[in-house]
Amino acid sequence: QSWPVYEEVYNKMLELAAFLDLPRFPDITDSCFLHPDMLCMKYLMEANLPDELHNWTCRVVKKIRIGEADFLTLVPGNKSTRNVKYDVLAAAVIVVVLKLLFLLDDHYEWLLSDFAEERNKNNKEGGPYFEFKKWYKVIKCSLDVKQKKLDEERAKYLWRCEKVLFYSDKQKSKVLKRRQTAVNLQNQFGKLSGSVLPAEKPNPSSFQLSWSEENTDGSCFHGHSLKGVLQEKHGLLTVKNPDYWLCTVKLCNEKKCGHLAHYREMDFPQSYHFVIQLFSFLLRIQPSYIHDEVCVVEHKLFNKKLCKKPKYNTGLRK
Repeated sequence: QSWPVYEEVYNKMLELAAFLDLPRFPDITDSCFLHPDMLCMKYLMEANLPDELHNWTCRVVKKIRIGEADFLTLVPGNKSTRNVKYDVLAAAVIVVVLKLLFLLDDHYEWLLSDFAEERNKNNKEGGPYFEFKKWYKVIKCSLDVKQKKLDEERAKYLWRCEKVLFYSDKQKSKVLKRRQTAVNLQNQFGKLSGSVLPAEKPNPSSFQLSWSEENTDGSCFHGHSLKGVLQEKHGLLTVKNPDYWLCTVKLCNEKKCGHLAHYREMDFPQSYHFVIQLFSFLLRIQPSYIHDEVCVVEHKLFNKKLCKKPKYNTGLRK
């Protein structure tokens, strides 16, 4: 009677596939749902981020070659290759792209947000510029509501299966009668208390957060522009900010430490922590798992161009 941990389920899956001696799984191509480009699109929609970010996630995936079938396809029992956690990898790519464009150092992203806010006030032509500050407030409010609802559902969860195993017809009739009595009592008490019980179980959905561009409150950012953080150079769009900070300079030994990197909230900017927390909630995993994958993507992206993580301060960046 407990919620399974992501890492435990993942490891059991690998052990079972190796135990059954399964052959190489079907190739994961760019048209498969498990491909990083497809998953990045899905999580960009769910995280309420601009559609233009998908071009940047595709560029990162192509640059570090994590979209190839040989890298993505599972080969049970093959210890020479690193097994891919598809959803975690897609979330990590999005986080790296956000760091490339907005830095997420608790300073630069707010400067960009102030610039975008002034532009949106004074210039109504064209699509609005993406405001990180406004996006943060919308997502923070929605996350708080969803997290409270999730906590309440888990607290009220009844640890029993919907379909009971019966060992005899006599036992079956007794159990069904008892369960029907309990359901009738719950419905009666629900009516007396004024709470409305759902008529039927809602259909499952892979989206926990949904955003519609038809909303008049401006809470949807899918169509917002990234022109405030991009510039054209030699016919290509590049980021205005040339800086980048690494989460870790050297990866740890996963077999010895259990993680490729160490994650503590106090060691990183709050903006970075908030984005990690957002995808941690969407994937129902620990933030450290996403942080590990972010570090791996960074090291593949920058390769030998590694630099030490700068100290964060509240002063103006030079």
